[in-house]
Amino acid sequence: MSDTNIELISTISEDNKLELALREIEIPEPGENDVIIRIEAAPINPSDLGVMFSAADMTTAKQSGSDERPVINADVPAKFMGAVKKRIGKAIPVGNEGAGTVVAAGSSAAAQALMGKTVAFIGGGSYRKFLRANAQSCLELEPGTTAEEGASSFVNPLTALTMVETMRAEGHKAIVHAAAASNLGQMLNRICIADGIDLVNIVRKEEQETLLRDQGAKYVVNSSKDSFMADLTQALIDTGATIAFDPIGGGKLASDILTCMEAAVSRDITEYSVYGSTIFKQVYIYGGLDRGPITLNRSFGFAWGVNGFLLFNALGKLNKDTVVAMRKRIAAEIKTTFASSYTHEVSLAGALKLESMAVYGKQATGEKFLIKPQS
Repeated sequence: MSDTNIELISTISEDNKLELALREIEIPEPGENDVIIRIEAAPINPSDLGVMFSAADMTTAKQSGSDERPVINADVPAKFMGAVKKRIGKAIPVGNEGAGTVVAAGSSAAAQALMGKTVAFIGGGSYRKFLRANAQSCLELEPGTTAEEGASSFVNPLTALTMVETMRAEGHKAIVHAAAASNLGQMLNRICIADGIDLVNIVRKEEQETLLRDQGAKYVVNSSKDSFMADLTQALIDTGATIAFDPIGGGKLASDILTCMEAAVSRDITEYSVYGSTIFKQVYIYGGLDRGPITLNRSFGFAWGVNGFLLFNALGKLNKDTVVAMRKRIAAEIKTTFASSYTHEVSLAGALKLESMAVYGKQATGEKFLIKPQS
């Protein structure tokens, strides 16, 4: 095993500055129930950027340091400093998930069983060379599965599966999903096809429509078209979908979805009510691609909800057997249903280059980065 460990950290200082850098740390020793993972692949997800960039204005970002140890500095607007005061002066490790090889293990049977295995894991600080993780938090990948294939085994797969379980638990029968051509959106589409669930996919571009239809999607609507509201309403009539998951957040998409849901469920109602239909309509916001305010134009009655959707909170509402079954399904279908594709691979140092950050910082559909810490 190498005797050096490097991690990517994010720090906000009292003088309104964000610093992103690499630092050397010790390779940890495993506790009884721990394993040490040589991390070989870790994805850059939108949730990682929230920790990495925080409230900084990345248009002010400047690069210094060396090619091997680049340093990024950016300004944090004064109006946001109050919101991040609890992390001022703290070097926060970045990265939520990844995969690699277990190179050391504690004495427990669960830890020893993973020795030499390729595993996926979830937990803070995955953008490093070596990580200590509890054996129970690891997902043993099936033989023949590479770390690159298993790197995104948790955040997107569990989110997509939890969306489906939330739909079932709350008594809905079909789903609406926005930004549906994303890696997560494509996973959700495959899950819904396999499980016989109607899914209404909202996209912004014609090529995204084609992509999803080629993957078997039946209901795809384009929010950039003049016919969007009519197309969405018809898809909701056809599917009966009354729950939606929106990673965009800001703007009026949540309002448009609720308006179309109300139009779909009330089309056969003959008696007018100032309160609208009694059918409950739910939109969950699970991202912030648009950081602006959420605008609700109240044209959808009173039986509705707009709530935040956080993976770990939602998982906590599911029973243990369901979560265990979800993890087993992910491991079995990581090359098919839960496959992720990456357009760029970078080293730890490469992730801190302005040219790379300019691409993955946009969180654009079809631009997904994979960090290779051992490179």
